[in-house]
Amino acid sequence: DAARAREAARKARDLTRRKGALDSGGLPGKLADCQEKDPERCELFLVEGESAGGTAKQGRDRRFQAILPLKGKILNVEKARYDKMLGHEEIRCLITAIGTGIGKDDFDAAKLRYGKIIIMTDADVDGSHIRTLLLTFFFRHMQELILRGNVFIAQPPLYRIKKGKSEKYIKDEKEFTREIMRRATENLTLEIGKNGKGPKATIEAGELRNFLMSLDEYDQISSKVERKLRDTRVVDVLSMPSLHIDTRADFAERANLEQVMVELRTAQVKPELKQDEEHSTWVITYHDSTNAERQIGIELAARPEYKRLRTLAKQIGRYNEPPFTVVKSESRQTSGNWRDLLSYVKNEGKKDSSVQRYKGLGEMNAEQLAETTMNPEKRTLLKVRLEDAVESEEIFSTLMGEDVESRRKFIEENALEARNLDI
Repeated sequence: DAARAREAARKARDLTRRKGALDSGGLPGKLADCQEKDPERCELFLVEGESAGGTAKQGRDRRFQAILPLKGKILNVEKARYDKMLGHEEIRCLITAIGTGIGKDDFDAAKLRYGKIIIMTDADVDGSHIRTLLLTFFFRHMQELILRGNVFIAQPPLYRIKKGKSEKYIKDEKEFTREIMRRATENLTLEIGKNGKGPKATIEAGELRNFLMSLDEYDQISSKVERKLRDTRVVDVLSMPSLHIDTRADFAERANLEQVMVELRTAQVKPELKQDEEHSTWVITYHDSTNAERQIGIELAARPEYKRLRTLAKQIGRYNEPPFTVVKSESRQTSGNWRDLLSYVKNEGKKDSSVQRYKGLGEMNAEQLAETTMNPEKRTLLKVRLEDAVESEEIFSTLMGEDVESRRKFIEENALEARNLDI
């Protein structure tokens, strides 16, 4: 092991021995370097894939932007031995291009060749994985670059919406939904039927958009809860704001669960109320379409997606009273439930528009990539910050380490906070 460590240290030193910034003879062959020699003005894009790397090379400003394409997924340095990491071709290229060296004895920030190191990956699951692998490398072996504010994440668009001669690039799902809702509601009002009780209410503009955005999130969350409960009718009942089924104390009161039983029976579900003696609470059981028993109890109430469902249900409760009538100019379209309303409004927002979803950087041409992701005057960059070193240590160890059970638990507990998931 000692000999292996000495050999690894020698390799690390060799990677950074080159002829200086004015002569890049020792740099990786696939690096398209920039003309500028002042590191503060230089940018290095770490690009996922040879194809996208080629597009980025065409679209860059060669005066100050360098491109290093990375082939495939780089090594997970959290699991790999130091000598194995230094034997990995992509990581060797990375270390050589950046110029600082790695390790306590050999890292020298003064030798940094680029003031901005920008991770540019696809806006999909593989892209997120590669980005995480790169962040793991920087956190473990070049953490000072993060602390100095040298590491950034590019924000390539996920969508392009084109209508007539105008086009707009959109970076994530939430912004896409917001844009669709904005377009749909420009000349639209919504009449709420109050379930036939009392006078109708009308909402429009910002209030209407906020309701529709909440409704869209509610749609996504209710689908997650349905995957657990396997019955849309049950999810609809559990979404009723009037029910008291939010806390452990709520499930300790039989009267609260009896009210849920009434609503479930009304929805044609056949529930049973049982005592959970272990937790001194009550639990409702029913059978799904496969005849498997499902439970509504404190374990369900503790799940983050259930809590979010209840919160959203209360937020939209005052509006969620069908029938819904969309009024636009002289036309009127009535929907009997919120799902039909949401579908109709989304279709209205996309009408007469072409929508393109980018799954990879390679789907954009050089001009589009430069315009949306590389041009300093128009792009959005996220600076990587290290705000809590201890917490970050735990997260990297959990997500990238060998302990599968800890990783599974972390993902389950934090999945609701995730964004840009491809399913």
